[in-house]
Amino acid sequence: MGDYIVRATAANNQIRAFAATTKELVETARAAHNTSPVATAALGRLLTGGAMMGVMMKGEKDMLTIMMKGDGPINGVTVTADSKGNVKGYVGNPNVIIPANYAGKLDVGAAIGYGTLTVIKDMGLKEPYSSQVPLGTSEVAEDLTYYFATSEQVPSAVGLGVLMSKENTVKQAGGFIVQLMPFADEEVISKLEERVNNITSVTDMLEKGMSPEDILQEVMGDMDVEITDKIDTGFKCNCSKERIARALSGLSKKELDEIINDGKEIEVKCDFCNTTYKFSIEELQTLRKKFV
Repeated sequence: MGDYIVRATAANNQIRAFAATTKELVETARAAHNTSPVATAALGRLLTGGAMMGVMMKGEKDMLTIMMKGDGPINGVTVTADSKGNVKGYVGNPNVIIPANYAGKLDVGAAIGYGTLTVIKDMGLKEPYSSQVPLGTSEVAEDLTYYFATSEQVPSAVGLGVLMSKENTVKQAGGFIVQLMPFADEEVISKLEERVNNITSVTDMLEKGMSPEDILQEVMGDMDVEITDKIDTGFKCNCSKERIARALSGLSKKELDEIINDGKEIEVKCDFCNTTYKFSIEELQTLRKKFV
């Protein structure tokens, strides 16, 4: 079965929740960027969180960008998602290799380091909505939890996980976001807190063969979980030669002339999916006439 996200409510609509299985999309990202295990874990967690946050948006053309910029060797993680389950992303340094953490796990926090988490939502208004919070653990899930609490004033529990195989491919990936509505009563709040504090990790649940539906059941137990929607999710980049050409047209006349005078075709890579686009001297000359 392919990757998908479920949307749900629980406790008589006092809780809204999302859960996802994202093994294929994270593996697609790993293969596209040839990321090291710790870079795959960092990117995979943010891709999973971003995909779920994307489907929270209502508008057909709404876009969401999440950037984690820290002082660690990964040199930042960037993810963009739409409201239909499509997500793409990249890391600054895909080859980063650092020692495991104290628990023997991939040390995503050390790879990202201290810095900021920025969320930009483009919902077709004059200006995109932008919010920035400091990174806490830099392990991704806790940072998104902090973002929801401080920037959106929504108490949330976020769990994200990526498990690598011995061959350094993606064995499991997925996550959940569970949020309390403003009218949630004390009993529901304390019950949810207790359950969240006692669940195993996302990767443990996925390793047991649990689906997103099962994960939400595990997180919320007897709180009347009702699945309201199921959305396919995948790694999808909307780059094209035309888009890259548009970006090149933003160069100054002098810069384009310098490239043309070099007399060699140029290669431009898309940051998000690593696809290479070649432009011949003739194409560059056409661009210069057309745009400059």
